[in-house]
Amino acid sequence: MNLKKLREAESLFLHKYPGGFADEQLQHIGKKHNVNKLVDYASTALAKGRFKNQAVLLDDIVKIVSRSSMISMFEKPKFRDYVNGLSRDDRTSLCAGFRRLLHGNQERGFTDIVELLQDGKLAKWSLLTICLLYYDPQHEVFVKPTTTKNVIRQFELDNLVYHPRPTWQFYSDYRDAIAIMKTKVHPSLSPNNAAFTGFLMMTTAVHE
Repeated sequence: MNLKKLREAESLFLHKYPGGFADEQLQHIGKKHNVNKLVDYASTALAKGRFKNQAVLLDDIVKIVSRSSMISMFEKPKFRDYVNGLSRDDRTSLCAGFRRLLHGNQERGFTDIVELLQDGKLAKWSLLTICLLYYDPQHEVFVKPTTTKNVIRQFELDNLVYHPRPTWQFYSDYRDAIAIMKTKVHPSLSPNNAAFTGFLMMTTAVHE
């Protein structure tokens, strides 16, 4: 990681927004993305006990995807229709995959979901990581391909190699990198991981 570039990005950002994400100028962005509302929703909808009701659980996952401003408008209806069209066995497997991803063996859950979604050409980073972010926004991260590739390039995360097909190894390594980067900047830039990666997106976009 190039710490000098990260500190430069921090300085430029705080010069423009002295309060970090509490700055008045950024409040409209927070309202647009509704992160806090979706975090509250996910904390209840995706709680461990909710997985006993498979139909409701999958409906709630579809709602989270549909309501997220970070998911492409093209992906939302495709995901909804694909999940609703799965066989009973595949719906059971998808529910089990999310249960492991959020409450158990994350690597196995991640891999299981990728395998289920790839048949519908929906094994995409955004769909694999959005529920993770909303359920645990202080620890998990949302992987947006363009932003992720820019962050790797701009801050010289040389140990990370992005690939379009989601893998647990990359996700885990990227999540670790984000956690380390957060410790190197002012806390106002990371009230949650959505905000911190938003800061990274805004600063790397300047260099495109």
